[in-house]
Formats: sequence, C-alpha cells, structure tokens
Amino acid sequence: MTDSDTQTDTEYDIAVVGGGPAGLTAALYTTRLGHDTLVVDRGGGRAAMMQDTHNVIGVTEDTSGVEFLETAREQVQSYGATYHRGFVSDITQADDRFRLETEDATVDAAQVVLATGFSDVKPDPPLPPTGRGLHYCLHCDAYMFVDEPVYVMGHGDSAAYVAMIMLNFTDEVDLLTRGDEPTWSDETGEMLDAHPIDVIHEDITGMTRGDDGWLESFEFEDSVGPRPTGSRTESGDGTVREYRGGFPMYGSEYNNELAVSLGCDRNDDGTIVVDDHGRTSVDGVYAVGDMVPGHNQIPVAMGQGAKAGIAIHMDLRAFPRSIEEIAAEGPVSPDEVPAVSESIREAARAFRESEAAESAADD
Repeated sequence: MTDSDTQTDTEYDIAVVGGGPAGLTAALYTTRLGHDTLVVDRGGGRAAMMQDTHNVIGVTEDTSGVEFLETAREQVQSYGATYHRGFVSDITQADDRFRLETEDATVDAAQVVLATGFSDVKPDPPLPPTGRGLHYCLHCDAYMFVDEPVYVMGHGDSAAYVAMIMLNFTDEVDLLTRGDEPTWSDETGEMLDAHPIDVIHEDITGMTRGDDGWLESFEFEDSVGPRPTGSRTESGDGTVREYRGGFPMYGSEYNNELAVSLGCDRNDDGTIVVDDHGRTSVDGVYAVGDMVPGHNQIPVAMGQGAKAGIAIHMDLRAFPRSIEEIAAEGPVSPDEVPAVSESIREAARAFRESEAAESAADD
C-alpha cells in the first residue's frame, strides 16, 4: 500500500497506528528486523507542531518537527516499511490477527502498535503561536527562558508546580488563572505562597507579538499592578506585562479510543497500561509514546518504540525453532531460510546498493 493506493485485505506482520517518534521508531526496528510493517499516520501530532527540535541528541535546533518526521518517514520507507497517510477508524480482532479499517483500505496484521498520543488542552485565546511563546514541554523548553519573564496558565496543582519549577530558570514567573478559581490543594497553596510568584487572577484581553512572531506581552482586563523586579507598564484600564513565553497547564486528552475498543486496560488518567516493552493487556497489542505513562519526550518515545519493536521481533521471528517445534515440524529446511519476505529482501538489497553508490561518490 502506498499513499495513493486503495486496497483491501492486505496482510502485514505489524501495523503501527501513528506516525510520531514512537510509532516510527517501532516501525524502523520491526522493518529492519525483517517484518513486513505498515505505518498508518493521519498526520499532525505534537511533534509536528515543534518549531525547533530540542533535547534530541544529534538533531540540531534548527530542525523543525515537520522536517524531523519527514526524515524519519523516509528512513523507515527506505528499509522496506509501507507508509500510508490515513486515519484508522476501527480495529477488530479475529482469531490470531487484527483487522484495521481506514477510509480507503482494510488491512490485516499479526500484531498492532498503538502510537496515537494525546492532544494538549489549549486555553482560550488570545494566545501566541505554538513554539513562539506558547509551549507545552517544560523539560524541552525551560532552557529557552533562562533570565526571561515567563507565565504559567492554569488553576490546578500542575500549574502551580510548574510555576515554582520555573524559578530554577528565571526570577520573573507569573501564574495566570485567567479568572478561574484556584483548584490547587491547600498544601500546594502554602508552598506557592512561599515562592516569589505573582498569581494573577484577571483574564487576558490583549497580546502583542514581535516582528519575529514571538510573544512580547499580555494585557490584562484590570490593573494588576507593576511587579517590582520586572518591566511592567500600565496601559488604559489594564496592565501590560512582558513575557518571552510560557506554559499552559490544562491537561491532556488521550487518543485512546482504539485501545479502549480492543479492551486494553487503562490507568485512571486515561493512559494505557503497558509493561516495560509496551505490551498491553491484550495479546498482540502494544502501546508506545505519549499515550502510555512516563515523560512525554521524543527520546523517551523513541526508546519505547525501540523496545516494543525488539519485543515484537522476539514474538514473531521464525528461528530458532524450539525443541517442541522441531518435534512437531521437523528440522529447518534450507528452503525455509531466510525467513524475511521477498519485499524486505528487495528493500535491503536496494538499500545496500544505494549506500554503496553514495560511498563511491564520496570517494
């Protein structure tokens, strides 16, 4: 299946649902380990929104999320995986296989990897662009705001904690509840009172951005007063406070519908229960990336994808044939090896030829 094909009843060893860092890494491993692999990707996702790539060793900051994912897709396809842009609407299990339905194809797979992630809940506008003053990853982006004025939006414990954490990087941190009543615990409130953070309850009425598109300031509906250590100005009936950027903390919506329909166990927060190699409670179904517990980081997601890919290989590989299998099926015949499909063999040969040609050109 290619992006332009419309086919039915196509069979694969593995179907990966989701084309982010976790799903593509799982597909890379299963393909290079000799298994016919399909990636179905609807596009978008949190990684695609990145203006710059942070915290991925070997990938420079000037690489956007779109560029990062495009390179990953090309790599996976060069090894022999099939990539299909589409949306998986349903997965059903029949006997020892899974059937996936998309808008233009029906495919079967022996095992399934779910890498559908989650969506960050966005606050109401006005808001700066994602990656230009609106940021969802503290561990990725806090470094960008050393000695810069920062906001955190939200009214719960997570928002209060992130605001306090940001004091490790800057001495100008505001917590913006935007008119919502605080829902953080009494203990969190006591901690917050002991940290030099301005809690601003007035909502945002306006915003300014620089020529580069980055956030410069918010204006609030009422005068909230200047902050002694910061650059703040009165403007009309409200106060303008300057910010380089910040973090909205309104929770996540997990894209777990397919996992739920298959009967995979969930945690209380909506994440999927998995073991250390991504196995869910349903045999043959794996889950990786932002939809499982853990830090929502690209390197973490890639590690989860790699571990799942290796575990799947251990489940599916034909050899070595066990003593029990030898007794039932006999010894391995020379005609049975190699176990990889002809399409993988062709892709591997083409890949080697391409690498050899590039090496010769470099010489």
